[in-house]
Amino acid sequence: MAKYGKQAQSKVERAMHERKHGTLRSGRSGRKVTSRKQAIAIGLSEARQAGAKVPSRGSRRSSSSSRSSSSSRSRKRK
Repeated sequence: MAKYGKQAQSKVERAMHERKHGTLRSGRSGRKVTSRKQAIAIGLSEARQAGAKVPSRGSRRSSSSSRSSSSSRSRKRK
């Protein structure tokens, strides 16, 4: 089953297009967005607000942080 809907795809695509042309601005500071990751985050955020099918922010972060902490514990220092 797909994690992201078509509306989310179009919002991210629009944000990436605006970033490439230098017209995408961040919401809080109003500065020009140059980071690819930030452009994707803006697109997904807009899709969430529009009610598109997008996973919640907390579910992804919790799974990746637990994975990284467990792998760092398994390594031993010399």
